[in-house]
Amino acid sequence: MSLHPQFIIDASYLAAAFLFIYGLKRMSSPVTARSGIVVAGIGMLVATLASFLYFFGVAEAARPHLSVNITLAATALFIGTALSWWQGKRVAITAMPQMVALYNGMGGGSAAAIAAVELLRTDAHHTLIPLVVTIIGALIGSISLSGSLIAWAKLDGKIDKTWRMRGQQVLNGTIFLATLAVGAYIVFFAHGHADPRIVAAFFAGALIFGVLMTMPIGGADMPVVISLYNAFTGLAVGFEGYVLQNPALMIAGMVVGSAGTLLTLLMARAMNRSVANVIFSNFGVTGDEQQGEIKGSMKPADASDAAVNMRYASKVIIAPGYGLAVAQAQHKLYEFVKLLVDAGVDVKFAIHPVAGRMPGHMNVLLAEAGVPYDMIYDLEDINGEFKEADVAVVIGANDTVNPAARTNKSSPIYGMPILNVDQAKQVYVIKRGQGKGYSGVENELFFADNTNMVYGDAQKVMVAMIQAVKSLEGGH
Repeated sequence: MSLHPQFIIDASYLAAAFLFIYGLKRMSSPVTARSGIVVAGIGMLVATLASFLYFFGVAEAARPHLSVNITLAATALFIGTALSWWQGKRVAITAMPQMVALYNGMGGGSAAAIAAVELLRTDAHHTLIPLVVTIIGALIGSISLSGSLIAWAKLDGKIDKTWRMRGQQVLNGTIFLATLAVGAYIVFFAHGHADPRIVAAFFAGALIFGVLMTMPIGGADMPVVISLYNAFTGLAVGFEGYVLQNPALMIAGMVVGSAGTLLTLLMARAMNRSVANVIFSNFGVTGDEQQGEIKGSMKPADASDAAVNMRYASKVIIAPGYGLAVAQAQHKLYEFVKLLVDAGVDVKFAIHPVAGRMPGHMNVLLAEAGVPYDMIYDLEDINGEFKEADVAVVIGANDTVNPAARTNKSSPIYGMPILNVDQAKQVYVIKRGQGKGYSGVENELFFADNTNMVYGDAQKVMVAMIQAVKSLEGGH
């Protein structure tokens, strides 16, 4: 007795849904995250291959036409898999945020493309609810596509300016409302059979709005923006899955959409800001808003002196930032840490929720260098230990360790949770120069009495520190 193709398809979608959810659960811990990604990837593979079984469930007369579509789909699948595999293998850890933004945009664009096909089908019979869902998915998917591409260009340095203008919110709001009006016309007046030029105008409006919404957002907010567009893509995929009556797309979209939404809210909370404030404010335009003079001065220190101090410390806490990724110093950092651990020093890593350019960027960076998971702590778990630390080391971080967030009510970052590195007995800040953070304000930590600045490229500094500690052991 042979199984009907539809039964196999439905069973495959059920298995894929289970693998998606189970994979996401495993991603909640750094220890199991890698296997969780593999499990979710297998689920996507199962769902994709099951889709090709529709060929065997259609009438013989329709198969020649469908076979052309399947050939195109298989070709696109092969090209996409080959390109992503090649790019994924060669991408640098510093370029990981750009890749995530780009691939996320492709997901939103795919959902928008599905909606476009549905809206341009002349033989389709559109009912109200599926048509409304199609329009919403098209809108969200298009915004995610163009917005993610701008985020990618900003992260990759192809767009190095933050574009703002007077009356910008009015312009954005006008374009958004006009796009909604065109969408309403397609649904309620054209009943899904609008002129292709009107459909094109709808998608153009959504794409333009995504660009205009993202262009003013500064680099400091990119982790939240990437997470937000990830949620948008998930929602768009879920909506279009409903339209196609595809359970795998619906479940995958809901999982991604809900996880992305929660992560976006958590990231915004970690910056003590609302999502609306991230998108619509001019945060990071200038540091002139900060009032009052900072007392003290920046005191330079030699890398070897800092290393010797850490070698004879009891407890050292390291706070990494994006500068560590830029210098690609994670491997040398861990080599130095192992020397400290071998000497009996208690070493821990403190990770701020928005350190780096995307959620979890620093965790990925340290894991790539082989740092054990039990040495890495989140802000809420490590903050109480800084006052017990002999030395705190800041590598390439800025706003996430600025005490002004706790003490200076006139500062743009006031209220933002920070790592309490200033409470350590001694603080060393490894930094290329005296530049400000993304918020545009001076960092009070750099001027504190217990802080010394170790200037230079992080990798070169770590090499000097390694040599200094080894020299204490007689050159071994």
